[in-house]
Amino acid sequence: MTELAAAKAALKTQAVETPSWAYGNSGTRFKVFAQQGVPRTPQEKLDDAAKVHEFTGVAPLVALHIPWDRADDYTALAEHAEDRGVRLGTINSNTFQDDDYRLGSICHPRASVRRKAVDHLLECVDIMDATGSKDLKLWFADGTNYPGQDDIRARQDRLAEGLAEVYERLGEGQRMLLEYKFFEPAFYTTDVPDWGTAYAHCLKLGPKAQVVVDTGHHAPGTNIEFIVATLLRERKLGGFDFNSRFYADDDLMAGAADPFQLFRIMYEVVRGGGFTPGTAFMLDQCHNIEAKIPAIIRSVMNVQEATAKALLVDRSALADAQASGDVLGANAVLMDAYNTDVRPLLREVREEMGLDPDPVSAYRRSGWAERIVAERVGGEQAGWGA
Repeated sequence: MTELAAAKAALKTQAVETPSWAYGNSGTRFKVFAQQGVPRTPQEKLDDAAKVHEFTGVAPLVALHIPWDRADDYTALAEHAEDRGVRLGTINSNTFQDDDYRLGSICHPRASVRRKAVDHLLECVDIMDATGSKDLKLWFADGTNYPGQDDIRARQDRLAEGLAEVYERLGEGQRMLLEYKFFEPAFYTTDVPDWGTAYAHCLKLGPKAQVVVDTGHHAPGTNIEFIVATLLRERKLGGFDFNSRFYADDDLMAGAADPFQLFRIMYEVVRGGGFTPGTAFMLDQCHNIEAKIPAIIRSVMNVQEATAKALLVDRSALADAQASGDVLGANAVLMDAYNTDVRPLLREVREEMGLDPDPVSAYRRSGWAERIVAERVGGEQAGWGA
């Protein structure tokens, strides 16, 4: 099989998970901007996600966020997804939108609050059982704002204790994905601030615990691809939350701020054997001012383009240049792949998959945007906190 044919075959197997909350209303800390046609229920979010998959062919999974996507019957919700041609993916917990969590959740100094947080995480595992989901994603807003506010080590002990209880509840084939974020909303200490802290906890927990890398959760200048390479080497990379950042956790469209960084990350994924179903490639974005479904389609395409370029790196030539100390030659191999226009290749891939070669244009012609504006009248639109 030629290099080009191998790349095409790999691209056809790609699966990008879209987040249910990206289809709802969102905004800044100052204003949530409502749009017409926004889903009102988890089922309508799945309907929109199905359209993304219909036109891209590589977005078969939809992540849920509890309680934003709470349902009376999760088995029925999973069946609704399958009827639309998609599946329910990662279950995301929420321990940051309750007054009780002002001083933390799983790391809170009060045992009763920690109990409440852990019970919510256990509920999420129950939901996984009902939906057939394999991954539980944990992100904690826990931390402190002032020196002396709480005991830093004690908070790590509480974190370890809570994670261990949830880990023991995981069933066969289920995983715990621990996310990190170096600041916000806590500004003095964050209880899971970096990949090292997440890795240390996951290592102690066992093989079902892995680290998830949110590309927006790093300080400026952080070499994310180094983190990815290291976690892959240690077999502890569980997945990604793809988005873009200019300043902090901006949650802009994947590949928007620094497409070269996304390429570099995807190269390490390919090189490190992470381009497999065992690595969850999820978007985690907020579309505040742009139309939501086209933005998600475009984001999926951005991930595809970065992946295609990563697959086209001449790894033999790169290895030769590295071994001989040819610094410029090695860099040139990477840059040749990055500078390749892979859009014609991806159009061919889509056509071979029976798809329109231009997903955004196909969506616009479909009439779905006009249909949901006309039909989704009344009720309460989904959004942050709903």
